Amino acid sequence: MLSNGEYSVDVTLTGGSGKATVKSPTKLTVTNGKMQAEIEWSSSHYDYMEVDEKPYYPQNTEGNSLFLIDVVALDKDIPVKAETTAMSTPHTIEYTLHFSSETATQSTDNGIPTTVFLGVGAVIIAIAFAKNFRHKGKKHEVTETV
Repeated sequence: MLSNGEYSVDVTLTGGSGKATVKSPTKLTVTNGKMQAEIEWSSSHYDYMEVDEKPYYPQNTEGNSLFLIDVVALDKDIPVKAETTAMSTPHTIEYTLHFSSETATQSTDNGIPTTVFLGVGAVIIAIAFAKNFRHKGKKHEVTETV
């Protein structure tokens, strides 16, 4: 189980016709042991999702459909239903979502993944070291002007 915080985690979608996709990695938030994920579809035509018989509706009115859903477990197939209005009449399609715990990267307070933050820090340290090393051993002459 992940500790409280925000994570970036890979999610895979299977089922349906294979034309639809969801954004991956996605944002996963853990609060008091409860996990919620942002599911962003590759289409703006999804108007309803159902997970574990619980209904969900889009969080946005423009762009690709975005849902905030409860995630009961990582590393397991989670059956979901999603209704699309892209065809002549609305169709409910069965899919499976799978969230991979191996890819979970916790974000820092500013929303930047910790791994990115540490990588940037390492680059800054390397640059500072290189600048210091380059100046070491050089004699600096001081001239005085009157």
